[in-house]
Amino acid sequence: MEIFSLINQWINLLFIIIFTLLSISSKPATLALRSNENDMLALLPLKDQLVGDSHGVLTSWNASFHCCQWQGVQCGRRHRRVVSLNMSGLSLAGFISPVIGNLTFLREVDFSYNKLQGSIPREVGHLRRLVYLSLEYNHLNGEIPQELSNCSNLQEIAFNANNITGEIPVSLGDMKNLIELHLAGNLLIRGIPASLGNISTLKVLSLEQKKLKGTIPSSLGKLSNLEHMYIGTNKLSGSVPPVHNFSSLLVLDAADNQLSGNLPPEIGCTFPNLEAIFIGLNQLTGEIPRSISNISSLELFEISLNGFTGSVPENMGNLRNLLDLTISGNYLGSGKPEDLSFLSSLSNCSRLQSLAINYNHFYGVIPDSIANFSIWLEHLWMGDNQIIGRIPQGIGNLINLDLMEMEGTFIAGEIYISIGNLQNLEGLYLGFNHLSGKIPSSIGNLSRLSDLDLSNNKFAGAIPLALKQCTNLQKLDLSTNNLNGSIPYQLFGVFERLIYLNLSHNSFTGSLPSDMRNMKNLVEFYNLQLFMQKNSFHGTIPQSFASLRSLENLDLSNNNLSGTIPPELQKLPFLVRLNLSFNQLEDTYSALLSDLRLLSLLLAWFSAKALNLRKKSVASDFCFKKVTQQNLVQSSMNKAKYLQPFSELVFIGPQMSLPKCFSEKPKEKGKVLSTKTIIAIIISILLGSILVVLLFYHSLRHKARRGTFMPSSLFDNGCLRLSYKELLECTHGFASSNLIGTGSFGFVYKGVLYQHEKPVAVKVLNLRNHRAARSFIAECKALRKIRHRNLVKIITSCSSIDYQGIEFKALVFEFMPNGSLESWLHEQHDQSRYLNFAQRLDIAIDMANAIDYLQHGCGTMVVHCDLKPSNVLLDDDMVAHVADFGLAKLFSSGIKGTTGYVAPEYGMSGSVSPEGDIYSYGIMLLEMITGRRPTCDLFHHGLSLHNFCKIALQEGLKEIFDVRLVEEIGVNRKRIRNKPNMEAEIWECFVSFTKIGVSCSTEVATDRLRIRDAIIELHAMKARLLRT
Repeated sequence: MEIFSLINQWINLLFIIIFTLLSISSKPATLALRSNENDMLALLPLKDQLVGDSHGVLTSWNASFHCCQWQGVQCGRRHRRVVSLNMSGLSLAGFISPVIGNLTFLREVDFSYNKLQGSIPREVGHLRRLVYLSLEYNHLNGEIPQELSNCSNLQEIAFNANNITGEIPVSLGDMKNLIELHLAGNLLIRGIPASLGNISTLKVLSLEQKKLKGTIPSSLGKLSNLEHMYIGTNKLSGSVPPVHNFSSLLVLDAADNQLSGNLPPEIGCTFPNLEAIFIGLNQLTGEIPRSISNISSLELFEISLNGFTGSVPENMGNLRNLLDLTISGNYLGSGKPEDLSFLSSLSNCSRLQSLAINYNHFYGVIPDSIANFSIWLEHLWMGDNQIIGRIPQGIGNLINLDLMEMEGTFIAGEIYISIGNLQNLEGLYLGFNHLSGKIPSSIGNLSRLSDLDLSNNKFAGAIPLALKQCTNLQKLDLSTNNLNGSIPYQLFGVFERLIYLNLSHNSFTGSLPSDMRNMKNLVEFYNLQLFMQKNSFHGTIPQSFASLRSLENLDLSNNNLSGTIPPELQKLPFLVRLNLSFNQLEDTYSALLSDLRLLSLLLAWFSAKALNLRKKSVASDFCFKKVTQQNLVQSSMNKAKYLQPFSELVFIGPQMSLPKCFSEKPKEKGKVLSTKTIIAIIISILLGSILVVLLFYHSLRHKARRGTFMPSSLFDNGCLRLSYKELLECTHGFASSNLIGTGSFGFVYKGVLYQHEKPVAVKVLNLRNHRAARSFIAECKALRKIRHRNLVKIITSCSSIDYQGIEFKALVFEFMPNGSLESWLHEQHDQSRYLNFAQRLDIAIDMANAIDYLQHGCGTMVVHCDLKPSNVLLDDDMVAHVADFGLAKLFSSGIKGTTGYVAPEYGMSGSVSPEGDIYSYGIMLLEMITGRRPTCDLFHHGLSLHNFCKIALQEGLKEIFDVRLVEEIGVNRKRIRNKPNMEAEIWECFVSFTKIGVSCSTEVATDRLRIRDAIIELHAMKARLLRT
C-alpha cells in the first residue's frame, strides 16, 4: 500500500509540474502574438503613407496574410517580430510614417532608390536595435534628426543623394559602432563636426556636398580604421592637417575645395597604404613631397589645378602600381634641362595607363626613355610646357596609346614615320609647335584616328594622299602652315564623319573640291565647319557645297574665287556663318539675300568694298546705308552676337527692322526759322510745363489728404511695408543702370533696402491688362503663402500711385546674385560664365523640385505658364530658384507662355494644365544639354529642338551636345581616365539627360513624363556621376 501511495504522490507532483510549465510557456506565446499584432498595426499606417506602388509590392500588405509573409518584410525566427524592411528600388513615393518607430525589433531598413519625400521622422531614434539604415536616392528634405544618435547599434547610415538640409549633427559622434557614414549629394551646410573624430570604428566617410565650409578637423586624424574619405566638392579651406595614424586609409578625395598651404612632407609615411589621392582643384602650394614615393600601393595620384612648384621627385618610379599620374595645371618645373628627368624613372611603372603633365613650366627635351613606358599607356598629355627638341622616335612603341597631346610647346623638326605604329590612336594633337617637313604618309595607318590637329606649325608640301585611309576622321585641322599644292579630290570621298575641316592660312592652289556628295551624310544633325580662307584657290564655288545640309560655317574669304554665288546656298537649313569676302565674286545677290537669316549673316561679314557690289546688280527694293554695330544691336536681329565691327557701306534688306533708308532732300528755302523765333518757342514751352507741374502736384496733395491713393502693402501680420517712395529710392529712381531684366510681366530692377541693408529685386508690373489691378492683392496674398527652397521668395509688394498719378504695382523678391540660367547658357561676352554638366544637372533637379511643389505640394495647384531659362535664377551657391510663378493669373489675356517654350496644346485650346509646364521644362533640359535655344534659326520647316534631339538619339549622335560640355570631357580627360569606363558613363549621362528632356516635351500632353518620375531619373543620374 505504501508503494501505491508513493506512486500516486509522484504522479500528482508530475501533473503539477507539467501544468506549471504549460502555464509559463503560454504567456510568452500570447505576448509574442500581441507583439506581432503591434508590428502589423505599425506597418499598415506605414503602407498608407506610401504611393506609386507600380510593382504591386504593397498588395500583399493586408490582413489576409501574416505580416511576416508580406513582401519586403522579414521577421525573426524565434520571436516572429519584424526585423527587416527592404523596399529598395520600388519607385515608391509618399512619406515615411513616424509609426516606423514602433517597429522596435528592426535591425535593417532600406528605402533607397525611391521617390520618397518629406523629412526623416524623429521616431527613427526609437529603433535601438537598428544596424543598417539606407534612405539614399530619394527626395527627402529637412534635417537629420538628432534622435538618430540614440540608435547606438547603427553600423551604416546611407542618406546620399537627397535634399537634406541643415548641419551634420554633432551627436553623430556618439555612435560608437558606426562603420560607414554616407551623406554625399545633399544640401548640408556649415562644417564637418569635430565630433566625427570620436567614431573610432568608422571606415567610410562620404561628405561631398558643395556647401560644407570651414577647415578639416584635426580630430579626423584619430580615425585609425578609416579606409575611404570623400570630402571633395565642398568649400573647405585651410591647410591639410597633420595626421600621424592613418595607416588604414586607402582613398583620400579632397578635390575641388579651397584648401591651401603645403602637403605634409611626411605624407608618404602617414598614409602608407593609400591607393588613390585626389586633391586637384584646390589652392595647394609648395613642392610635391619626396615621401610620396614610399606609398608603394599608390595607383592614382591626381593633384591638378593647384599651385605646386619645384621639381617632380625623380623617385616616382618607385610607385610600381601607379596607373595614373596627373599633375597638370600647376607651376612645376624650374626652366632647367633636368625638369623632365623624372620621366625616365616612370619606365619602372609597368602598369601606367595615363600620364598628364600639361600646363606647367617644364623645360627640356623629352627623354628617349619614353619608348620604355608601360605598353598599357593610353593617354599622354604634355602640352603647354617649354619642351624643346623632337618627338622621340621611340614613341611608336606605345602601341596602346589612344590620345597624344603635345600642343603649345617648342617641339621642332619632322615627325618620325614611327608615328604610324600607333594604330589605336584616336586623338593626335600637335598644334602650335615648330614642327616642319612633310606630313608623314604613315599617318594613314592610324585608321581609328578621329581628331588630327597639326595647326600652327611649319609643315610644307602637299597633303599626303594616304590620309584618305583615316576614314573615321571627324576633325582635321591643318591650318596656318606652309602646305601647298591642290587638295586631293579623293579625300572628300571618304570622310563621311567629318564635322570640322580647317585648311586656312596655307598656300593651297587649284580649284575647290567639286565632288562633295559623299560628305552630305556627315552627321546630319550636327554643324559642319569648313574653313578654307587665306589660300590661293581659284575658279568658282562648286554647286556641290549646296549638298552639305549640315553646313553651319563656311569661310572661303581671301582667295581668288570668281563667278557667281550658288543661289542654292540659301537653302542650307543650318547655315549661320558665311564669309566669301575678298574674292572676285560678282553678279546679282538679290536671290541669295532674300532670306532674312542669311542676310543677317551677310551683314556680319560683307562690306560693299570687299564684294565689289555694284548698284546695278542690286534689286530695287534694297538700299545702301551706313550702319554701325550699335544700330544692329538696337535692331531686332537675333544674330547680333556674330557681328564684327565694320565701317564700310553694307547691304541692307527691307526685312531687317532697321531704320528705313531715307534719301536726303535739299532744304527748302524760306522754311528756316529765325533764332529769335526758336528762343521764344522754347521759353513758352518751359513756362507752360512749369505751370502744368505745379497744378498736378497740388492735385496730388489734395488727393493724398483725402486718402484716395495712400500706398499700401498687401501683406499684414508684421510683414515688411514699402511705399512707392522707398522703392523709388532703393532703385535710384528705377535707373536703367539698375535694370536687370524685362519680360511680359514688367521690368525688374535691383535695389537695396537701406534700412535693412538687404539687396532685393523689384518687379514693376506692366498694368496694360485691367484685370490685373482688380486681382492683384488677392493673388499676391496667395503667392506669399507659397514657400519652397527652389522658388524665388516674395518678400512683399506695393500697390500705390507714382508721382505722375499713374497706378503703380510692384512685387519685391529676394535678389539672386548669379543672375538667370539664360545668361549662363547664352551670354557670349563673358566666357568665364560657364556651367559644367554637374551644375546643369543640379539646376535641372532644382527646377523639377519647384515644379513638383507647385503641382503637388502647395495645397492649390499652381501652373506657371511661362517656364523658360530667364525665369530660373541662381543664388550665391548656384541653387536654382524659379521666378514668376503664379503671375499668369494676374495677366489672363492671350496665349500664355513664351515662343519656343509654350506647349503646343495652348495654341489650340487656350486652357492651361500642369502638363504644359512639363513641356516647357523638357524644352529647357534640351536647351541646357545642346546649348541651343528652341527659337534658334536652325529650327524651322518642321524641325524643332525636340525633334532635333529625338532624331539624334535614334541615330546615336553625340554631336548634338553643347560643345562646351564636350570640351569639358576633353579638358578633364586626365581625371576621367583615372577610372575605367568613366568617360563612357558621362556620355551615357548626357544621353539620359536628353532622353528626359525629349520625354517631357512630347507633343501629346498625356504622353509626357511625370515630373516626379523625371526627378527620380535625374537623381539616379546624379548618383551615377557621384559613383564615377
